[in-house]
Amino acid sequence: MTHPSATTPEKALKLRKHKKSRKPKFVRQESWKYIRLKENWRNPRGLDNKVRKRIKGWPPPVSSGYRGPKAARGLHPSGYEEILVHNTEYLEEINSKAQAIRIAHTVGKRKRVKILTEARKKKITVLNPKEAKEPAEKEKELAEETEEEEKLEEPEETTDTEKPKQVAKTKKRKKRTEKQ
Repeated sequence: MTHPSATTPEKALKLRKHKKSRKPKFVRQESWKYIRLKENWRNPRGLDNKVRKRIKGWPPPVSSGYRGPKAARGLHPSGYEEILVHNTEYLEEINSKAQAIRIAHTVGKRKRVKILTEARKKKITVLNPKEAKEPAEKEKELAEETEEEEKLEEPEETTDTEKPKQVAKTKKRKKRTEKQ
C-alpha cells in the first residue's frame, strides 16, 4: 500500500529512505545459533516455527509492509530512473530530466569516451562516469611526458676523460648480473 502523501518522487524517495532505516535485517531463524546455517533469509515452514507464528522475542519475518512506496521503486537515490547504456544509440531515447544513464561494465575505453561526450552534449546525467580521458587530452599528456623523459635522458655535457669511466662502470654491472 502506498503512502497517501508520497505522490511526488522527492517525497517518495524521502519516505523510502525513512522506511529502509526502520527495516530490520532479515536473517534465517537460528542462524545465530548454528554455524552450519547461513544468515540468508529462508521462509519458515515448520508447524511450531516461532518466526512463522510471529511470536514475541523472535525476529520479524519478511513481509510486504516493509516495502517502499510505489513511486520510488526502481529509482536511483538521486531521483532519476536508471538506464543501462551499451553504445551512443541508446542516448537518443533518453529523457534527460527524468532518466540517468549507467554505462555497462563491458564497454571499453574508446566507446566509453564517445558515450560520455554525447551525454555531456545532451546534458544527460551519468551515474558511473569513471572519467576516461578524451583522445585529444591523452595525446597532449603523452607529448608532455615524452618531453620530460627526453630532458631527463639528456646527460649534461661531459668531457672526453669522463666518458671511459662511465663505460667501465656499465661493463662491471653487466658482469655482476651475469654472475648472479
